[in-house]
Amino acid sequence: MPVRDDLGRLNVDFRSLFDTSPTAFLVVAPPDWTIVAVNDARLAVTGGSREEQVGQRLFDLFPDDPSDPEASGVRNLTASFQRVIATGQADKMAVQRYDLRDADGQFTERWWSPLNTPVLDDQGSVTLIIHRVEEITELVRLRGEAGISQQLAYDQQAVIARLSASEAALQESEARFRNMAERLEHEVSERTAERNRVWEMSRELLAIIGFDGQLRAINPAWTATLGYDAATLIDLRSRDQVHPDDLPGVRAMFDSLVNGETVERFESRLRHADGSWRWISWTLVPEGDAFYAVGRNVTAEREAAEELEQAQEALRQSQKMEAMGSLTGGVAHDFNNLLTPIVGSLDLLQRKGVGGEREQRLIAGAIQAADRARTLVQRLLAFARRQPLKPVAVDVGELVRSMADLLASTTGPQVRVVVDVADDLPPAKADPNQLEMALLNLGVNARDAMPDGGTLRISATRQSVRASTSNLKVGHYVRLSVADTGEGMDDETLARAIEPFFSTKGIGKGTGLGLSMAHGLAAQLGGALTIQSRPGLGTNVELWLLLSAVSVDLQEPTGIAADLGQKSGLVLLVDDEDVVRASAADMLEELGYHVQQAISGEAAIDLVAKGMVPDLLVTDHLMPGMTGVDLIGALRETLPDLPALIVSGYAEVEGIAPGIPRLTKPFRGAELAEALAGLVPR
Repeated sequence: MPVRDDLGRLNVDFRSLFDTSPTAFLVVAPPDWTIVAVNDARLAVTGGSREEQVGQRLFDLFPDDPSDPEASGVRNLTASFQRVIATGQADKMAVQRYDLRDADGQFTERWWSPLNTPVLDDQGSVTLIIHRVEEITELVRLRGEAGISQQLAYDQQAVIARLSASEAALQESEARFRNMAERLEHEVSERTAERNRVWEMSRELLAIIGFDGQLRAINPAWTATLGYDAATLIDLRSRDQVHPDDLPGVRAMFDSLVNGETVERFESRLRHADGSWRWISWTLVPEGDAFYAVGRNVTAEREAAEELEQAQEALRQSQKMEAMGSLTGGVAHDFNNLLTPIVGSLDLLQRKGVGGEREQRLIAGAIQAADRARTLVQRLLAFARRQPLKPVAVDVGELVRSMADLLASTTGPQVRVVVDVADDLPPAKADPNQLEMALLNLGVNARDAMPDGGTLRISATRQSVRASTSNLKVGHYVRLSVADTGEGMDDETLARAIEPFFSTKGIGKGTGLGLSMAHGLAAQLGGALTIQSRPGLGTNVELWLLLSAVSVDLQEPTGIAADLGQKSGLVLLVDDEDVVRASAADMLEELGYHVQQAISGEAAIDLVAKGMVPDLLVTDHLMPGMTGVDLIGALRETLPDLPALIVSGYAEVEGIAPGIPRLTKPFRGAELAEALAGLVPR
């Protein structure tokens, strides 16, 4: 049944109407009269198939009989076509004899009544000719030779009448067809304009690309994204435009397209006109001898993802270093507790001259080993940011210049030491002793990185940080740089450089704590340590130290000269470690003090509550229950002027007032005497 659209209008399928019409139709295109369409009725009277006729020239398929010198069918029909071309009007031909060739190649007599009608374009030019015929061969034969002329005239009038009626119907159909064609052309024009707008305005990279990789057509987004004009882009070879690392993937992608596969979310980098790279995510669909590509610029997303990954890696590294620092600090604290009685006992034995020469030599060797162990622990504490520091205003330039000769002798004659200190360098906040140790360790590392010699450059400059980074806060700094021309480090080694005990040196050539200690020192002072290194290009280690709030000349004295003579008075000694407490008691008694020991803060408070009045308090800090700071506060409620000294395995800063004197384990008798000499007597 007829199909109607949403407005109720009848949708006419003119192709079906043409093919099923009972009248024979043939459509030809000038100038060589190529057959472009033929309906079923025409095929029925002429024979053959549509596939055999469409695309062929009319007179090649239907020539005149070469054996009949009077045959004029081709000539007459050609003349009619020419009249249609010239006038743009339909041309009715007289009854024509036009013999047709049968399947055996023989020509048979055929009579026709033709009408040729033009199809015009918008300019009025003839683009096609509709050739319509009615076969009247049987009618001519029935009339016979005698009355054929009269009968033909009669029949021709009848045919003309029928053809006139058919022509009217055809003209109506033609008008409908023309109207439909105009509407279709308008719709196609609108769709084309819409497609062009999408092509021109899209921010996505749109392209038609040949399987040879050559760009055939691109939209303006290519210029906006890559900076080249369209002509330059089309002339560029794909291998010159694609990042070298992405070429294998691009080749594999082309293979998939050649095999007819659609490619989605394929990412590659294209070169920008400024030499940088843009990440593009592609969707590609093969079609014929080319493929259609849609690309989205994902450079910002990739950079954000990389920054996030770097931040996450920095967080993981920070958490790892924090965990290692906590572990290292705890181990160092316990190790200091073990070293304290060893160092104290050996010190007493040496000062008392126990044994003969051999015994004293053994004691001296043991003390030397204990000192090395103490230095190792100090480096561990430095990495854990728990070493005892005495930060003061330090003239870094003068410190570096004063160490130049020591560094030169340490690094050897093959290494040239260059010192470069900026003029008028302000003082930095640092512990000069620890800074000297860090600088010496960095110099030794640089020497070991230059086995064949090289240059060690030590420089100090003033720097300002105006935007916080993962390592540095906003502020003003002295940057102490130690740079060498040695072997350098790869990325994997650089990532682990500040880990404690990590070393690329051979066995026995280092502890792996030099950089760890320097890193911890800088961080504990509120600064940072940074490292730049490339294999074969050397290493540059930078210590960033905050500027001091006071000048070198105005800072307070760092201590009181100790009187190491014989002492007296009652010392309340508190420590939860029995061996440590006993060793400290021996050293105090050696100094001349009377000692009252307590195993905890609570026990010490109980002794005072029972009437004991100590002259001095010496207490550990981290103990079960009450800390050393808590104990000092509790005792000073009844003894407000009680001098106190905190002794600890590492110098905790949390909860300890700056004014409370501290002594770090392990210590010798002289160090204990010096610390006690600085206390204000009650």
